[in-house]
Amino acid sequence: MKFVDEAVIRVEAGDGGNGCVSFRREKFIPRGGPNGGDGGDGGSVYLSADPGLNTLVDFRAKRVYRAERGQDGMGKDRTGRSGLDLTLRVPVGTRVSDQDTGELIGELVEPAERLLVAQGGFHGLGNARFKSSINQAPRQSTPGTPGELRWLQLELVLLADVGLLGFPNAGKSSLVRRVSAARPRVADYPFTTLYPTLGVVSLGQDRSFVLADLPGLIEGAAEGAGLGVRFLKHLSRTDLLLHLVDIAPLDEAVDPLDQVRQIERELKRFGGGLLRKDRWLVLNKVDLLTKKQREKRCSRLVEKLRWRHPVFEVSAITGEGTAELMAAVMRRLEKRRSAQAAKKQPAESSEPWHPLG
Repeated sequence: MKFVDEAVIRVEAGDGGNGCVSFRREKFIPRGGPNGGDGGDGGSVYLSADPGLNTLVDFRAKRVYRAERGQDGMGKDRTGRSGLDLTLRVPVGTRVSDQDTGELIGELVEPAERLLVAQGGFHGLGNARFKSSINQAPRQSTPGTPGELRWLQLELVLLADVGLLGFPNAGKSSLVRRVSAARPRVADYPFTTLYPTLGVVSLGQDRSFVLADLPGLIEGAAEGAGLGVRFLKHLSRTDLLLHLVDIAPLDEAVDPLDQVRQIERELKRFGGGLLRKDRWLVLNKVDLLTKKQREKRCSRLVEKLRWRHPVFEVSAITGEGTAELMAAVMRRLEKRRSAQAAKKQPAESSEPWHPLG
């Protein structure tokens, strides 16, 4: 299935049913009075997060969705039936915005989470509502109000713990294949990764995390060059970025230092706080270098960058250093998760407990 992470749809909530003008008419009961009932409320439109979905491709074929209209009121004080709500299933991680105003309506980041995106219309009032001591035969009613109509911009932001950054052919897909069961395409030409791939890295019972492999970035990506700019938003929810660098490029004119700087410039241009995220340097393809070349190139790059974050030397093909890298990532994530769990726990009361209060 083709990966689709953006879609524009039109949602229309149901209109409220109109109120009814009616009078009681029965034999031997003169001046029976008003008995027009209210209309029913219009159905609303909701989005629901479904963990079984991983793409927005279903919204490419159909773009208009309507909830049911409320039924009009009837005589004999009968209220019209309310319109049925419409619930649309979307992948977990969907971000919803109003296309006309750019307003962020909400995000669905938990399974089964629901979000109201279009409110149904309110029911109209029947003439029985307007009866009073000075108006015993009212002939007025109110119509139902229209339901909300919106054009929505849906964006799927993948829920991954760790995101991979790097130029095309830096070895991101090879690393994902090495450390997880995911099998992204690997080839000896650029842009073999056309769509994001998620891999689950398992280091034992209850010790796992999700790794996102995104299409490679090139200079000018933030302005639309290449493929990576479409998918940079998927890094916004990650806790950690792994910046992969080809330390042994086949083209001698390629400088790994320049590639790192170019990626940093693209992150800054794209915004969203990506440049401020924790980012580790992963020097890949060390198996292509001699021990002396490896020490020289790695130390030179770290020194020129003035890098103050963790640095790892790995080979995604042979597996050298990958176990140590994944173990370090797991420890970093576990520390972060423990800190977040501690914040969510309610503070204990300092006052002693007494059975009588």
